[in-house]
Amino acid sequence: MGQKKLIADTSGIRIDLYLSKSMEDVTRSYIQKLIEDKKVLVNQKTVKSNYKINENDIIEVDIPQPVELKIEAQEIDLDILYEDDDLIVINKPQGMVVHPAPGNYSGTLVNALLKKCTNLSGINGVLRPGIVHRIDKDTSGVLLAAKNDLAHKSLAAQIKDHTVNRRYIAMVEGVIKNDSGIIEGSIGRHARDRKKMDVIKGGKPAITHFKVLDRYNGYTLIEAKLETGRTHQIRVHMSHIGYPVVGDPVYGYKNQKFNLKGQALHAYILGFNHPRSGVYMEFAAPLPEYFNELIEKIKMK
Repeated sequence: MGQKKLIADTSGIRIDLYLSKSMEDVTRSYIQKLIEDKKVLVNQKTVKSNYKINENDIIEVDIPQPVELKIEAQEIDLDILYEDDDLIVINKPQGMVVHPAPGNYSGTLVNALLKKCTNLSGINGVLRPGIVHRIDKDTSGVLLAAKNDLAHKSLAAQIKDHTVNRRYIAMVEGVIKNDSGIIEGSIGRHARDRKKMDVIKGGKPAITHFKVLDRYNGYTLIEAKLETGRTHQIRVHMSHIGYPVVGDPVYGYKNQKFNLKGQALHAYILGFNHPRSGVYMEFAAPLPEYFNELIEKIKMK
């Protein structure tokens, strides 16, 4: 992982809390261990975990290189929409994590793919073999994985060039009056909660197209099409314009009226050019049971 250098942009927060919110995939307990091992310096001096930072403190974090992990192949049922020698298309269920991460090395889509496929591309390393793009744990729907580096490079380039057709179905809070719209807002780390994303100046450009599919008493069913693919993009954009996704524990309302396991967001269309033949392919994943049940409950309100 190596050395990381940060300049504090706030004051009065414990350093272990600040670093855990500022650095992706690093837990507070791990930060505390680094501090204990004297691998965290503030203005070139060691500190304790309860040190409260000052604005413009220079924080240096020395993260040791991780020991290479062997991710276990696991027998996990997958809903496979398509498979050939170059790629595999999965309908991912809500609640499944895409790839292993610290503290969560089993039960992921990657664990299942390692059991199912004899080969996966190695471009993203041991933790993310074959993973070209990802969707959140509690977002269901179509996901694509590459079986070799040729396929991975082609598919990654298509995503970068915004030529992949990615469409989602979402149930959002409130009734949207316009039948369609475009949301443009650069996305970056939230100023106070570094594990959240937000529409900010200086963020990465992000564009979401949406159209209304149906309106209910207090809710709207929409289709959202990604022009860009930023972290939590649809969830952040819909919340930004005042229509957060139903069930969203991060960007949605605090008091949720439905007992959902996560946001009502489903990746239902994925279209791309096959990396070897160049032929356009498109796959659809039907709305899962939890989503259909939600629609019926809302209709009865």
